[in-house]
Amino acid sequence: MTEFELIQQYFAQIGRQRDDVVVGVGDDAAVCSVPGNHELVVTTDLLIAGVHFPDNTPAHAIGYKALAVNLSDLAAMGATPAWFTMTLSLPESNASWLQEFSQGLGELADASGITLIGGDTTRGALAVGIQAYGFVATGSAILRSGARAGDCIFVTGHLGDAALGLLGESGELALSADEQKIFSRRLRYPTPRNQEGMTLRGVASAMIDVSDGLAADLGHILEASRVGASVRLMDLPVSPRYRDRLEQVGMDPALAGGDDYELCFTVPPERIERCRELAAAWTCGVAEIGSIEKDPGLRVLDEAGHPYESARAGYNHFSS
Repeated sequence: MTEFELIQQYFAQIGRQRDDVVVGVGDDAAVCSVPGNHELVVTTDLLIAGVHFPDNTPAHAIGYKALAVNLSDLAAMGATPAWFTMTLSLPESNASWLQEFSQGLGELADASGITLIGGDTTRGALAVGIQAYGFVATGSAILRSGARAGDCIFVTGHLGDAALGLLGESGELALSADEQKIFSRRLRYPTPRNQEGMTLRGVASAMIDVSDGLAADLGHILEASRVGASVRLMDLPVSPRYRDRLEQVGMDPALAGGDDYELCFTVPPERIERCRELAAAWTCGVAEIGSIEKDPGLRVLDEAGHPYESARAGYNHFSS
């Protein structure tokens, strides 16, 4: 199979057809229309086998997650997903692998209203790079730099399940077969919170998606906003399955584990009531976990109000 046959068979019809795509897959470049009075939001992520996912990860999960992590970045900006491009490096052209990969990619694209408009394929070590595009009304993107002292800190969904899944897969944590299945699904199939992110436009003062661990990612908001924060450790939202393991694993996986792809955001006091009204319609739930303060740095407090130091650091690609 040639490169062009591969593209036509597996990737030409990924995602919903959109009126704003003038020219999509198949030409030298895509041509798209940006709505008037809107800004284009652009993000990119690269996933490499053996770095971002184990070599034995199912192709369906790789396709899904490669798009999910980019959609999560759009969610963190409050952007409406529109298009994406993809570069794919493959060690070989394997029909069954490609079918599963494109199916995982396509299922999430359909569900998110985003469409593939182009890309490139080559032979090499397994790697997937996606660049995603979305829209926000001019001036309405939610940045990391808007948090102010007195704002409340919220997080969607549950934290730590993906970290437990990875610990189980690596053999560092003994899990039952049922637990491993549940936690691994959270690791391989995160749910990007795009609808929640879009509804927070004009409500959240700052926002970020939790990819490298809550402590690390909240730290990016604090640095960009030039503020500090206090977080109540035991208010971090964890799933019932996680809570069953709490005595064994503690709260570090929830605080610093990563791969959650939930939204961490700040809300000024005068918008708290509106935030709660919006969140009442979210199936994922939301938890208030702390507050923004003037003094720099992140202070994590245990149940007794004492400072808590995590034994884990957030994920860093270039840590020694």
